Amino acid sequence: MATQIDKEACREAYNQVRDDNTDANWAAFKYEGSRIVPAGQGADYEDFKRMCTDDARMFGFARITTGDAMSKRAKFVLITWIGEGVSGLQRAKISTDKTLIKEVCQSFAKEIMVSDPRELEEDYIRQELKKAGGANYDAQAE
Repeated sequence: MATQIDKEACREAYNQVRDDNTDANWAAFKYEGSRIVPAGQGADYEDFKRMCTDDARMFGFARITTGDAMSKRAKFVLITWIGEGVSGLQRAKISTDKTLIKEVCQSFAKEIMVSDPRELEEDYIRQELKKAGGANYDAQAE
């Protein structure tokens, strides 16, 4: 059965994270049967990380603050989480289903696929965003 997505509900969660006037800095999207639906959103990134268990496969969209002492800015990352306990067939399917999420989550600086919880650490993601951002004016301070 082909995977479907609840576009309106997922787009609402995505827009909450993109909106500077809300506290939401992450949104998660999970599978319910053969549908992708919002799994939650919030202001504490640790809550998102707790959802990423060994038996889960899901997508996340997060706002990460980057920059230096002179300039702070929000960058967005699309995360595909595949837990170590997810079957091979489900692993393969999430790669093709990602196109459905990208129809909703269209604006992000970096896309990452992870199965190691250490790669979900905010500092790790911030470094990946910094690499993707091009010029690193912070290098003078190092």
